[in-house]
Amino acid sequence: MCEDKAGFTLWFTGLPCSGKSAVADRVAGALRECGRRVERLDGDIVRKGLTRDLGFSKDDRDENIRRVTFVAKLLSRNGVAVLASFISPYRVMRDKARAETTNFIEVYTRCPVEVCMGRDVKGMYQKALAGEIKEFTGVSDPYEEPLKPELVLDTDKETLEESTARVLEYLEETGIL
Repeated sequence: MCEDKAGFTLWFTGLPCSGKSAVADRVAGALRECGRRVERLDGDIVRKGLTRDLGFSKDDRDENIRRVTFVAKLLSRNGVAVLASFISPYRVMRDKARAETTNFIEVYTRCPVEVCMGRDVKGMYQKALAGEIKEFTGVSDPYEEPLKPELVLDTDKETLEESTARVLEYLEETGIL
């Protein structure tokens, strides 16, 4: 199932607290168990290192995704399974990531904003609604839903295990694994 093949980029996109990182972490674990070389690129972690100089304006968000795309490109073209979990709210930047990385697969973690708010243990949505966080995706900044993602995970209806299984099944069915 998991013999080394070409690299790929699983790009998880969705609202804050929609399940992007949770599913990506589980998929990464399953791929590692199979012996695949895996790298996780996660929004919170990347912003502490690679993009700590950026804020959350549209230009800064675009630059954040540009940098992440560059890293994903390098890794995926060298046979690494890249699992990137970023809100990445703008279609044009996701399209650029698709064009520049190897075997790009867009995974939309679709979840109603009300459910995302209920999952928010950091209180980000509350702060955004109170005006304490400016340019917060889903509240005061737009999220452009993917038009034709390879996978849509309805994380308010599926369990974490079901969503993870769907991603792994997709990778097998398409011959990526």
